[in-house]
Amino acid sequence: MQTSAQTRAGSAPAAADMRARAREHRRTRAEILAARAEPGIQHSRGKLTVEERLAALFDEGSCVEVETLRRHRASGFGLEAKRPYGDGVVAGWGAVDGRRVFYYAHDFRVFGGSLGEAHAAKIHKVMDLALATGAPLIALCDGAGARIQEGVVALAGYGGIFSRHVRGSGVIPQISVVLGPCAGGAAYAPALCDFVFMVRGAGQMYVTGPDVVRAVTGEQVTHEDLGGADVHARTSGVAAFVHDDERECFEAVRTLLAFLPDNNHTAPPWTPPADTPDRRCEALLDLVPAELNRVYDVRAVLGEVFDDGDYLEVHESWAPNVVCALARLDGHPVGVLANQAAVLAGALDIAAAQKAARFVQLCDAFHLPIVSLVDVPGFLPGTDQERDGIIRHGAKLLYAYCDATVPRVQVVLRKAYGGAYIVMDSRSIGADLSYAWPVNEIAVMGAQAAADVLFRREIAAAADPEAVRTQRMTEYRRQLTHPDYAAEHGLVDDVIDPSDTRPILIEALAMLRGKYEPNPVRKHGNPPM
Repeated sequence: MQTSAQTRAGSAPAAADMRARAREHRRTRAEILAARAEPGIQHSRGKLTVEERLAALFDEGSCVEVETLRRHRASGFGLEAKRPYGDGVVAGWGAVDGRRVFYYAHDFRVFGGSLGEAHAAKIHKVMDLALATGAPLIALCDGAGARIQEGVVALAGYGGIFSRHVRGSGVIPQISVVLGPCAGGAAYAPALCDFVFMVRGAGQMYVTGPDVVRAVTGEQVTHEDLGGADVHARTSGVAAFVHDDERECFEAVRTLLAFLPDNNHTAPPWTPPADTPDRRCEALLDLVPAELNRVYDVRAVLGEVFDDGDYLEVHESWAPNVVCALARLDGHPVGVLANQAAVLAGALDIAAAQKAARFVQLCDAFHLPIVSLVDVPGFLPGTDQERDGIIRHGAKLLYAYCDATVPRVQVVLRKAYGGAYIVMDSRSIGADLSYAWPVNEIAVMGAQAAADVLFRREIAAAADPEAVRTQRMTEYRRQLTHPDYAAEHGLVDDVIDPSDTRPILIEALAMLRGKYEPNPVRKHGNPPM
């Protein structure tokens, strides 16, 4: 039987060995961090290092990393001689304004940030943790795609990422920040997220790069013109936000997170407002012209109605004829959809319907009440719109609104005509409350168009066609489009003073905060394609 003295003597070498190993691991970790912080290739390209990115995005000292020492096990093509720690990706969790957020960030220094089996396994791990714990996920994308030397296992790694993004869709907020190349299959990971940020001059996304395009089609195109930030912000609609530098971009990511809940079982975070809930908005009387065909910028309405004049516009440069924004009313986050009279007179087209539909679905997934500010003349007419599928794309917006169970309030600012009125969250498709300003016209079509259809022969045969048209337009307005007509039929809850829009919305949403509307039992719906 050993005595206490013998036990202590025997354990002394083991303890010394443990301390030595601990010191060795600390040195290894310090070397890894020092290498990642080396400006080298990143600064030469005008980009931040992965360590600088994490420091800019997360609260100071809050990042915890997993699998720092992971290395690939591949061989062939010289890989067995290159086994750097981390395998080109940093993954873990940190805090943003004190809230836990998971992340993975490509380290371009290592294999160009390309994805291999070990690299993918680290990403899978934090994605699983984010979903299991109900916390947002942020991907910092700066990688060369699948690691060619690892073959099909690299492709399988991407498959695992895609499937996890889909499982997390509508459950936790998922954000991709494109800070460098994101090509081939890698481009689909950001496309599956709720929001995509891009940095001008640095971030590029495409399925086939310029070399392949040139070889197949003969077309000469640059990386930036093919898949740069502005292309995806203005034309493709892939990028929701674009910024000129990384630090500005990371600050915008932090701002976005402040509007979103941790997951689909928690409420969006309340922020104490400097604004008062009973503030009247007298300026609205001057901001929105009473004449139905005069142009104005609906963003000025958002700045007047919502807390502190503050809002965050999503997809600002794509389909600008509809404005989608996150804002607050009495400190509570809401989603706002507004027809933009300054672009295409606010008419809905294919891109606007796609943009608005996805925004409605996002709001519904994350408990954001929806406020729809309506001033819409109809769907944009034209052969291109019809042939390219305005029917099915418009139906996407209709489907999204009809399927949404969050509180929904409609405000008709001026006009709302035809099918576009129905689609913009009318009472008939489930808006909880509908209000209208005193100049509103809600009808199948405008008075002039209606007169030209209903009294076409009479006008054509008249000695003074314009006088007859004017007379018939006046009759149509008096009978069917006057401001109280929809209210008399119960399709508008009240005709309100524009100055009272803010306090009325705050009161309405406070009443609706406890709304519960379960969907029918089904595996999932089948929305228009």
